[in-house]
Amino acid sequence: MEEHAEALEADLLRHFGVDLLDWHRGSLSSRRLAVLVKHMPRDSAVNRELHGEAVEWDASTHLLAALTDHAAVANWMTATINSGEDAEPLEYPEPVPRPGDPHASSTAPAEPLAEEDARRNPGSEELLAFFG
Repeated sequence: MEEHAEALEADLLRHFGVDLLDWHRGSLSSRRLAVLVKHMPRDSAVNRELHGEAVEWDASTHLLAALTDHAAVANWMTATINSGEDAEPLEYPEPVPRPGDPHASSTAPAEPLAEEDARRNPGSEELLAFFG
């Protein structure tokens, strides 16, 4: 906890109006301090230090990212199906980067598709055959 003491001090003041020094002075019990730390809000500085930007992503944000991904794939499928036979294949859409996703790094070079990814991302021929 010592490595996050400054974030903890800031959170206690910001969210609860409690000075961490009160614990050292004896006017804040260890039990009360533990309860406040246990129930820190999602956007607390301590949570941000421990979990990074993932604390900013709640269920609604994950659902919006999934909706965006699905809409992009649907648009890609529509454009692929309606493109001419001689048209260049359209690039499959990149998903919205999620916190903690190791594949979401924009600085890393793109890895070739694994065999199972290639099966999951059909080409224009497979789409045309399916929607025939």
